[in-house]
Amino acid sequence: MNLYTEKDVDPQALKGARIAVLGYGSQGRAHALNLADSGFDVVVGVREGGKGWAKATADGLQCAEPAEAVRGADLVAMLVPDMAQPEVFSAVAGNMRADAALLFAHGFNVHYGQITPPEGMDVILVAPKGPGDLVRRQYEQGRGVPCLMAVAQDASGNASAKALGYAHGIGGTRGGVMETTFKEETETDLFGEQAVLCGGATELVVRGFETLVDAGYQPEVAYFECMHELKLIVDLLHEGGIRKMHEFISETATYGDLTRGKRVIDESAAERMREVLQDIQDGTFARQWIDENAKGLPEYKKMLQADFDHQIETVGERLRSRMSWLHEESDKGKKSSEAA
Repeated sequence: MNLYTEKDVDPQALKGARIAVLGYGSQGRAHALNLADSGFDVVVGVREGGKGWAKATADGLQCAEPAEAVRGADLVAMLVPDMAQPEVFSAVAGNMRADAALLFAHGFNVHYGQITPPEGMDVILVAPKGPGDLVRRQYEQGRGVPCLMAVAQDASGNASAKALGYAHGIGGTRGGVMETTFKEETETDLFGEQAVLCGGATELVVRGFETLVDAGYQPEVAYFECMHELKLIVDLLHEGGIRKMHEFISETATYGDLTRGKRVIDESAAERMREVLQDIQDGTFARQWIDENAKGLPEYKKMLQADFDHQIETVGERLRSRMSWLHEESDKGKKSSEAA
């Protein structure tokens, strides 16, 4: 494993570079502001008159339409949503310098062949392991979110140094930058989202909630046990791994974990995880997702609405409205973001 820090950065790699950041969502905003604060010449590529343009302008950044933003840029960061990237790249490619570096924060479109950059371009990846708001807040506090970096195409012979220089500019070298590949970043990121962090975790919560409610327990109590308290456990895992969780939960909870957990997440669940990974590796998931977008997202919207209409959501919304501290934390986060 190669792990890079501030001492490994080549100060000449991006010295005097003009960086075009395409997109001003969660990651785009964080990257653009951090890079600007690190002394880079940054221009944000967004649609004139749109929300991104208004927000970036209010943040004090220079804006231009994407096709104009890339003109003369030494590095172009493609930070619009995955499914919008191929169209955006087609619109801006003709205005990009032949020797510009093209950077991604997720390898989906390069790995699955939706974008094929010209051979003369460096094609690199810098993927912070956290949401954009955290990337920005950590930078402002003098810290940094760890990043993954990769090189898909090294036309200049200096692509790796450019990737590390960019990661340094957004604060990543403060937390450590790990070397990977576009393939590894893409496939592990998708698997984590689908099998564990999003798909796996939410389905486990909902199934647990349903099991208790179907057995006659109050939905409100089921919500507290299966959804609300999850944060307490995740915080312990995040701070100190499985060891810290066991140190801070009761012996009864630990015994239940050790003797019952594998009855729920057993070998059959592991086999289905391997099937999910196989769909990612052979491109099945990518083809389905690209096709769903091409159709206008009919199944996506239907499934998403079904999630929002579930009893756990209606019960949770009512209970959360009584938890004043949640609103205080939310307001504090908004104020911090607005002040950035």
